[in-house]
Amino acid sequence: MVNIENILPVYKVENDCILSRQGDITIAFKLELPDIFTLSGQEYESFHHAWIKAIKVLPKNSIVHKQDVFIKAKYKGDKRQNQSFLSASSEVYFENRSYLEHDCYILLTKQQGNRKAASSGYSGLMRKSPVPAQSLNPQLYRDFMEKAGAFERILTDSGFVSLQRLTDDALAGTKSKAGIMERYCFLQRENERPMLKDVHLKDEIRIGDNHCQVFTLADVEDLPSLCGSRVNYDKYSTDKTKFSIGFASQLGLLLDCNHIYNQFIFIGDAQKTLKGLEKKRLRLQSLSAYSRENAIARDATSDFLNEAISEQRLPVKAHFNVMTWTNDASQLQEIRNKVSSAMAQMDAAGKQETDGAPQIWWAGLPGNAADFPMNDTFDTFLEQATCFLNLESNYRSSQSGFGIRLGDRLSGKPVRADISDEPMKKGWITNRNKMILGPSGSGKSFFTNHMVNSYYEQGAHIVLVDVGHSYKGLCDLVGGYYFTYEENNPIRFNPFYIPKGEVLDIEKKESLKTLLLALWKKENEHFARSEYVAISNAITLYYLYLAKHPNTFPGFNSFYDFLMEEYLVVLENGKVKEKDFDIANFLYVLNPYYKGGEFDYLLNATENLDLLNERFVVFELDNIKSHEILFPVTTIIIMEVFISKMRKLPKNVRKVILIEEAWKAIAKDGMAEYIKYLFKTVRKFFGEAIVVTQEVEDILSSPIIKQAIVNNSDCKILLDQSKYQNKFEDVQELLGLTEKDKALILSMNKANDPKRRLKEVTFILGSGNSKVYQTEVSPQEYYAYTTEAAEKAKVLEYAAQYGSMEKGIAVLVNEQKTKHQ
Repeated sequence: MVNIENILPVYKVENDCILSRQGDITIAFKLELPDIFTLSGQEYESFHHAWIKAIKVLPKNSIVHKQDVFIKAKYKGDKRQNQSFLSASSEVYFENRSYLEHDCYILLTKQQGNRKAASSGYSGLMRKSPVPAQSLNPQLYRDFMEKAGAFERILTDSGFVSLQRLTDDALAGTKSKAGIMERYCFLQRENERPMLKDVHLKDEIRIGDNHCQVFTLADVEDLPSLCGSRVNYDKYSTDKTKFSIGFASQLGLLLDCNHIYNQFIFIGDAQKTLKGLEKKRLRLQSLSAYSRENAIARDATSDFLNEAISEQRLPVKAHFNVMTWTNDASQLQEIRNKVSSAMAQMDAAGKQETDGAPQIWWAGLPGNAADFPMNDTFDTFLEQATCFLNLESNYRSSQSGFGIRLGDRLSGKPVRADISDEPMKKGWITNRNKMILGPSGSGKSFFTNHMVNSYYEQGAHIVLVDVGHSYKGLCDLVGGYYFTYEENNPIRFNPFYIPKGEVLDIEKKESLKTLLLALWKKENEHFARSEYVAISNAITLYYLYLAKHPNTFPGFNSFYDFLMEEYLVVLENGKVKEKDFDIANFLYVLNPYYKGGEFDYLLNATENLDLLNERFVVFELDNIKSHEILFPVTTIIIMEVFISKMRKLPKNVRKVILIEEAWKAIAKDGMAEYIKYLFKTVRKFFGEAIVVTQEVEDILSSPIIKQAIVNNSDCKILLDQSKYQNKFEDVQELLGLTEKDKALILSMNKANDPKRRLKEVTFILGSGNSKVYQTEVSPQEYYAYTTEAAEKAKVLEYAAQYGSMEKGIAVLVNEQKTKHQ
């Protein structure tokens, strides 16, 4: 037994640096890497070049040690008490969802120039007493800090990664939180309290009750014959598109076990290295006559020297290793198989280290890279060495606090995706408008229900225009207003109603004038200026009349009574001629909307009146989309409702209008211009207009959609487009998609887990910012969102039987769970 203090290579931690006992300086950064499955082949190439440029600025005798820590974790749900029924059910559903937690660090070490190179037989691990610290040259420290600053700036300026310098506490830890050195030694998570464990190195590495294995890529014979910044990921590729992932991704998030991926690049004296290789070539030349192997080695060395000089390559030494661990010894063979398979997919044949494993593990300790056994490294160029760096991380939740709960594409772990506010702040988009495109069966209704519910739960006002009853379940669940036409329960509005305490404003007056003129005159009929003025005066006087008669209920009936009893007198006293305003004709044409008339229900509703303050309003137009009277009236009401919300609600309240397939019906008459107006102006009122469509042909055939909506929707949301795979160029050209967008869109649902009910969705935010997420919901959400006729009928039946939508869904889910147990 050896006390770790006696052999610990770290002398002290100060000024946010680790100083080793031999005078080596190490500074560390925490990296935020791009999300996995989001970079294109060209972006991987650019990122790769950024690494090369950054590492080239470091001085000789520097070591780049990149350490990626992947630890299996389980999702912990939000346990707040005030959650809605659906949010709480979602948190329960995803509780304990397994995923890999990832932390990435880059440690830059400047070695003392005169220090003896370590080897497997000459490692600090084998010394029984501390090596005395050498004095530190202040100028050497300042130069190294300057170069490290340039390294950080180059990587940050690439736009792919952000770096955060680790402080003394993050390096060495505190009493309540382990630092990166403790975490490495004892295999702890980032926010865990420090805990000492025994480290056993004889026969195997065992840390506490964890059995560790080390697999290395350290011999040229075991390395792939070709390497690059990226490789094709066959699971997500199609005949038309090649999907890119990083060259070393198989050793990162795609390796599903607890592991640390250590990447070492040693920058020596390039001239000294080339001179040494030149001597080696001459030696092999003299021995080549005795052995063909010597001749091949001579030619390889010669090729290496030629490339180094002609292409100005930087020769480096490199080493890569994966250290895995598990507390269940029976899993060791399975882990070995996983690592072997991962390396084989890189076309590499890694070696499991046994005798030299402790020395390699010890050198991986943050700040101890200078003690790495150099006999376990290989010579290469910087361009090739950087191909083996892990370039991706997990999906991260948006920092804005707003968004939709969706799933990480790899594990399904819930993350919050902000497709409105954060992209605006970053300058990716200039408006929050959205266009959703997805054929039947692609999960469009599910996603849209889920998005709308997320917005509603975060305080937004929602106005939905639908055909097909897709939102009936959700509307009933949240207690919104649902306007639809049925024979025994026709559609009803009351545009004349104004909540108590409010007065008639210009917006309301204009919408009432528009409505009355639309009811009176046909679209091709002209109305005189005098008629417009007369109707305007009638509305003003009607509301003055209501103020004096508080017991009169506002509605079309009382307005009609007012016209017949009060306004006729006003017109007579004002000597208004029939040619200027024919009130008899006006009353006659509007008589069907008055009590006893054919449409007396339409404008005299006594419930669902306060549309301004109701946060969830659905207009279902399926049964009236071809009706000559009901449809125009409803569209005017919709216009009035949303414009009223836009202008009257506080600026910090989000307003959303979502037009489902109903836009086909709406995109005629006066509604077409309204849609154009909406998409151009809604952003000024903290609002967003969303249009949903099924077919690409619909977009192509509609000038409204093609021009007004596509051009003014900075966020495009696409669901499964596999049916358009062979004619996707039309969609791509129409929506202005890049090749990266195309590859992402066509990769959707290619490798979904069959045990989970999910569909994937792609967000295109502006130009070049695209990402695929999983839409997976709890059983409770499923039944609230379902559009399957039989399931929907059953949900409504249970809701009626048990008194509410919430109770009905809860009973239905419990029954299904019991049935499958």
